[in-house]
Amino acid sequence: MSSQIHDTSHITYQSLLEGNKQFIADTLKEDPNYFEKLANGQKPPVLWIGCADSRVPANQITNTSPGEIFVHRNIANMVIHSDMNMLSVLDYAVNVLKVKHVIVTGHYGCGGVIAAMSNQQFGLIDNWLRHIKDVYRLHAEELDAIADEQERTNRLVEFNVIENVYNLCKTSIVQNAWKNGQQLGVHGWVYSLSTGLINDMKVSTLNNENMDEVFKFK
Repeated sequence: MSSQIHDTSHITYQSLLEGNKQFIADTLKEDPNYFEKLANGQKPPVLWIGCADSRVPANQITNTSPGEIFVHRNIANMVIHSDMNMLSVLDYAVNVLKVKHVIVTGHYGCGGVIAAMSNQQFGLIDNWLRHIKDVYRLHAEELDAIADEQERTNRLVEFNVIENVYNLCKTSIVQNAWKNGQQLGVHGWVYSLSTGLINDMKVSTLNNENMDEVFKFK
């Protein structure tokens, strides 16, 4: 994780509004009908479940445009079965927008993962971070064997993505989509802030064949 922090001192409330005007002007210069076309509706093929970290913007790091990725973000890209916000987004994406892919995307240097690895209390968020601690517990043998703290953190970031892909597959929304013959791929990525590269966790699936029997819906 870089020790340098991007200088944001020039950003003010007013500068955001001025930036919006500049964005409109620049966009219309390239395509006079851009906003008219954008307002006609969306049909994104991808749902992105990512971290709320401001350095991981879905469209920019995948070189896509507005309207091409449906996005849900939270602390540490979690898929929690009692999270009605996430489930509502997932349901809309799968059953209304009919996305073809759902991608859980974490990133190295994730503050939520780093916080979960500590023994400190941070407040209300401790209840959220506990889910990441559960991921650590599942993989404690491998993680405890990693001496370097940053490497251990990076590996937990990867495990957190993998486990949340699995959590995603366990939802009734995804399983019913598969049961009904809907084409839906579920994937896990980890983004590197220091290189800009996406690391595919190689956990992609199109069905529930590899899930434990107890989690499968018939």
